[in-house]
Amino acid sequence: MHKKAVVIGAGIVGLAITRALSEQGIEVTVIERSEKAVGASIRNFGMVWPIGQPSGKLYHRAVRSRDIWKELAEQSGIWYDPCGSMHLAYHADEWQVLQELEFLFSQENRPTFLWSADMIADRFPSIKTRGLKGGLYSKDELIVDPRKAIRSLPEFFVERYNTKFLWKSTVTELKTNAVKVNGQWMDTDMVWVCSGPDFETLFPDLFSMLAITKCKLQMMRFIPESASLRIGTAVCGGLSLVHYASFKAAPSLHELKQRFESEMKPYIENGIHVMLSQHPSGELTIGDSHEYGHSFDPFDRVSINQLILDYLATFMHCENWKLVESWNGIYSKMTDNSTELFLSPEKNVFILNGLGGAGMTLSFGLAEEIVTKLL
Repeated sequence: MHKKAVVIGAGIVGLAITRALSEQGIEVTVIERSEKAVGASIRNFGMVWPIGQPSGKLYHRAVRSRDIWKELAEQSGIWYDPCGSMHLAYHADEWQVLQELEFLFSQENRPTFLWSADMIADRFPSIKTRGLKGGLYSKDELIVDPRKAIRSLPEFFVERYNTKFLWKSTVTELKTNAVKVNGQWMDTDMVWVCSGPDFETLFPDLFSMLAITKCKLQMMRFIPESASLRIGTAVCGGLSLVHYASFKAAPSLHELKQRFESEMKPYIENGIHVMLSQHPSGELTIGDSHEYGHSFDPFDRVSINQLILDYLATFMHCENWKLVESWNGIYSKMTDNSTELFLSPEKNVFILNGLGGAGMTLSFGLAEEIVTKLL
């Protein structure tokens, strides 16, 4: 008789665990309190982002996750774009950091290349070249449309693995080998809690003891002036260089961050770095900011969105783009430099959480590693 598992949460972490368990022949039931995924897993760029991960285990995990995304997309018909990423430099110190990173990444056989301003202008005409020193192009990255991908994978899992999904269903209590859902106990061999910051409601005392916080981000979506416009890659401005862990390896990064703190204080204070991705309809996702805490105002701040747009205009021809949506998302993040939270508070009960903003990038690889090790 096959083992059974209950997965709580149908976001990216829950789906990644569902896939990993199913590949091991385990019968999975996913329980999601909403009628569809509505959390941080659909409120992001859709970027699968190996370049942001430091060398070694995390980079290889990100590459494995990207490969799983490709496999799932090709098998299920989900749209994806292996468009890579372009990181731009308009100041000498930014260009210095990119050159240092290209040297370091080349030692690790990462597929990164320095591009001149002329090369960028020829390939990506939506990028502004006035004052452009050059850019670092990486072939590793791909984009999915998170709204469609996260909501399409359950249908594919039902078809491929015979996964069961219980939508609009809430787990209010759990114990070894059982969960209480919608007032009824359901037996199972194991329980996986993958519900993002909401796991606080199931384990409030445990949550309060952990080195974990929450992060709120603001993002926007635009329609370009022409439906046929394709940017051609994911694009990042210089501020992104002080955001991702992998870039900390650059010897000159500290001096660059000092300049940003002096000249761009509102951006640093609000955790703003600016990047964009494009989806199959042509719509462009722009963001984002980072506010940390336990509880947040539910309201988006116009001033933050304006800072994002002002900086976007320094490197993209976006004058005629039309704003169609703005939103915020909240995810959990570790505060002790851990890259994730994985623990078992009791026998056959597992919690996977705290991937920060790297859920789309790391979840599939991480889930595969954990499940393979356990089983």
